[in-house]
Amino acid sequence: MRSLSVGLGDRTYSIHIGSGLLDRVAEFVAPLAPTSVLVVTNEIVGPLYGRRLVTALETLTRTSMIELPDGEHTKRWDSVAAVLDVLVARGADRKSLVVALGGGVIGDLAGFAASIYMRGIRFVQVPTTLLAQVDSSVGGKTGINHPSGKNLIGTFHQPSVVVADTDTLQSLPSRELAAGLAEILKHGLLADAAYFEQVVGDLALLRGRDPAALAQAIERSCEIKAAVVGRDERESGERALLNLGHTFGHAIEALSGYGEWLHGEAVGCGMVIAADLSRRVGLLDDRAVRSVEHAVALAGLPPRIEGLGADAAISSMRGDKKAEAGAVRYILLERIGRATQRAVPDDLVRASLLAGGFR
Repeated sequence: MRSLSVGLGDRTYSIHIGSGLLDRVAEFVAPLAPTSVLVVTNEIVGPLYGRRLVTALETLTRTSMIELPDGEHTKRWDSVAAVLDVLVARGADRKSLVVALGGGVIGDLAGFAASIYMRGIRFVQVPTTLLAQVDSSVGGKTGINHPSGKNLIGTFHQPSVVVADTDTLQSLPSRELAAGLAEILKHGLLADAAYFEQVVGDLALLRGRDPAALAQAIERSCEIKAAVVGRDERESGERALLNLGHTFGHAIEALSGYGEWLHGEAVGCGMVIAADLSRRVGLLDDRAVRSVEHAVALAGLPPRIEGLGADAAISSMRGDKKAEAGAVRYILLERIGRATQRAVPDDLVRASLLAGGFR
């Protein structure tokens, strides 16, 4: 088992990564002394791991479970209401605990429900997808989507502990695994060139689900994100750099209909567009842009999208939660391993979108 911390003063918490950790969750939860536990999962993950987790947690306290529909469309108010209804029906109090078992959708939704129940109760992340293990389970961002944009409704609510059992990745569909690789590549691109090159060299092993390669990549990605979150918890500065590829990716998700593209697929395509835009503003050379596009394709992700409107994408990005007064500050690459944030004229953004397959 590999463990590291997200340093947030009295809200510091641990991330545990390794094989066989699902059966040890009670060990990590026990210090929290919960009065009751609600496991929130979905109809795919629940049958695979839900009963096993509930059985482990029942050794500590009264435990129940709710299964929600699978998919990005689940991140909406009625799903949050369903979780809150169960908490109320089970008599959950301020010392109760919500456990998110699943990918980023479940983690975001369960964390949001926990953050608003009784003005905030504790929750634990048990991520079962690669994307969630390397990114969305760490950092305390919770929320749901709005028809006008992704994650527009949400809170910052840090988990009490994160338990990432790498064994759960063996049941992950290949497309979902590739989506997680997008976030791994992102961490290298924005913070660690050597890590990026290592990941590109290990992509065959990672796509083949090699346990050692996966554990190493998960740990390094979590280290990078934990360090950034520790310095800028609420995204007032540096943490915005973690959104590399996301501004374009969120527009792709919104315009294509949530669920058509996986989040990681949209981010992968978004990173290629961001690299092209970085070249257009004079930051990257052609070779670096080709390196980004090659890495995304090698990870099994689509480097281009066809048919979406460029002007519609620009309009969507102006409504993104990261925009200020309708002005978008794009996350760009100064070089492989270093990101920056800046405003860019619409004509250059449009040119990069057209190069990325928009029309």
